Amino acid sequence: MLEDALAIPHALHAVLISADGLQMSRTADIGRDEADKVAAAVSGLQSLSRAVAFFCGDDSLNNWRQTLIEFDGGWVFLNAAGGGSFLAVAASADVDMGDITYRMQQLVGRLGKAMSTGRRDDTVSAHD
Repeated sequence: MLEDALAIPHALHAVLISADGLQMSRTADIGRDEADKVAAAVSGLQSLSRAVAFFCGDDSLNNWRQTLIEFDGGWVFLNAAGGGSFLAVAASADVDMGDITYRMQQLVGRLGKAMSTGRRDDTVSAHD
């Protein structure tokens, strides 16, 4: 599913990160070590982003959704992906901002459904 985030011109890499900052999945064009480094770094960024929610007013109404970082050569988009996980996508400076954010929101919706599981019933009885 992550490859879908890159199906637009100028999108470069995508990494899905767990709530505890570990890489869960990555696109084929980024190596494991690089993706692990990205996961650790953006985990800190989303934590810092959450810490300034008060700056927008009522904290109770300000759940973190997205952090956008701009560089001379491109962008890093960081979106909440459900269950405390988040999605990081890198793109060059020429990316269509509306297109990539729309694509990421669609992907986050699909990921949320795929990562959620139904309630499990224990297969072992407490009396066994």
